[in-house]
Amino acid sequence: MGGRVHKSVINAEVNLLFYFLSLFLAFFSRKIFLDNLSADFIGLTGTLGNILGYLNLAELGIGSCVSFFLYKPIQAGDRIKIGQILSVLGYLYRCIGFAMLGAGVVLSLFFPLMFGGEKLGMPIIYFTFYSFLGSSLISYFINYRQILLQADQKNYLVAVYFQSAGLVKTAVQIFLAYRYHNLYVWVAIEFMFGLFACIVLNRKIDKEYPWLRTDKASGRRLLSRYPEILANTRQIFIHKIKDFVLSKSDELFIFAFVSLKMVAYYGNYIMITSKITLLFTSVLDSVNAGVGNLVAEGRKDNMMKVFWELMTIRHFVAGVLCFSIYYGMEPFISLWLGDKFILDHDILLMLVIYIYMINSRGVVDIFNHSHGLYADVWSAWAELAINITITIVGGWMYGITGILAGKIVSVFAIVIFWKPYYLFTAGLKLPVTQYWNGAVRYYVVFGAAFAAGTVLEQFIPINPYEGYIQWIGYSVTCLAIFLAVEITGLLLFAKGARDCIGRIKVFKK
Repeated sequence: MGGRVHKSVINAEVNLLFYFLSLFLAFFSRKIFLDNLSADFIGLTGTLGNILGYLNLAELGIGSCVSFFLYKPIQAGDRIKIGQILSVLGYLYRCIGFAMLGAGVVLSLFFPLMFGGEKLGMPIIYFTFYSFLGSSLISYFINYRQILLQADQKNYLVAVYFQSAGLVKTAVQIFLAYRYHNLYVWVAIEFMFGLFACIVLNRKIDKEYPWLRTDKASGRRLLSRYPEILANTRQIFIHKIKDFVLSKSDELFIFAFVSLKMVAYYGNYIMITSKITLLFTSVLDSVNAGVGNLVAEGRKDNMMKVFWELMTIRHFVAGVLCFSIYYGMEPFISLWLGDKFILDHDILLMLVIYIYMINSRGVVDIFNHSHGLYADVWSAWAELAINITITIVGGWMYGITGILAGKIVSVFAIVIFWKPYYLFTAGLKLPVTQYWNGAVRYYVVFGAAFAAGTVLEQFIPINPYEGYIQWIGYSVTCLAIFLAVEITGLLLFAKGARDCIGRIKVFKK
């Protein structure tokens, strides 16, 4: 387990480092690009990126599926089977790549209708689209072997090469945009650095796995040996479609039932919460492959010990995240944009509830994936149906509050109740009462810590609306109160909390 923990920590450290570097450069570069390349062009790149996001749905979840099938061969050191599985992936990705290319070409035929009124001109629109499309196709035709690094807990290598190339690319684009103001040069750099990072990463894969042999041409024949890959892919695809629709539907419903202005106001909240959430998930998701290898070992006692340790970490982080958002969001919005951009307080409360449920669910999701449990496709359709039904009724009657109610109820019914039941009965083969005996304690601890923080917050003699310094002092004081209660509660009542502290101490030594 020590090796898994060490690799997980490396992945987390690398992800965290590049998160802050990318965040800083993103804010700085956007100002430069807007001033020197025009807002129309930046809007175009965002629009074309969203279009490619829809085309990338053709991936069907094959990458996630194949990573699951690699865990056991990696654990057993079966190099032949690893090569065969990656050959199958190479063949499937080649088919997807050609499908994406065909769809992209057909879609581009309609660009004169879609962008005919834009002053940028069709040549730069086509050049940008096909450059972006080419960058996406690289992953399917050339870079498919990187899934082995992810399954082998070496995702930090992928991050180092791609994120480093991304940072250098952005720096070069900033310089060239400031110096020449040329749109074609900016797009060309975007494509060239994507190709360069791919070539360098593939050479690194050759060095890490000199024994690895893949043959996309034989992938079609080998596919008959692994029919479960296609079966699992179909199941994963349903879940991916559900996640994609639910994550992209908020703004559409707000526009339909409230107003376009409220889309922008709500977008301010989502931008802040998504950036904060990404900070934590970039670290917490570093253990995914480690859990997959742990499950491949088959030692249930070790599995359950790690399960409760990760549950402690997830609920602790979810609590800190939600409490910080609840008490820091409104004064920050006021200082940043002005009081008129603050939404109804009930919206913030419901958003915090939803964020807590989504971020605390991660451990169950990881273990379900590590056991290959995707056969419950009905649950994806049920979650989607519940969400859309309540959202339409609630959005029409109560606006944004009703829309968030749809998300909360659907997640509560499927993610909070069904998914743990599915994991414990079909995967871990244990009574689900064991899960609820431990999980309820986390909810109680969070509720108690939140209540204590709410009571004591009233006695903090700082007005966070007076300035950023006051806001920081207020936020730090509130968070310190919450942390004191939450940590005490976890250590006294939560399963896995003391083991988690013990593992951290051992690792430091």
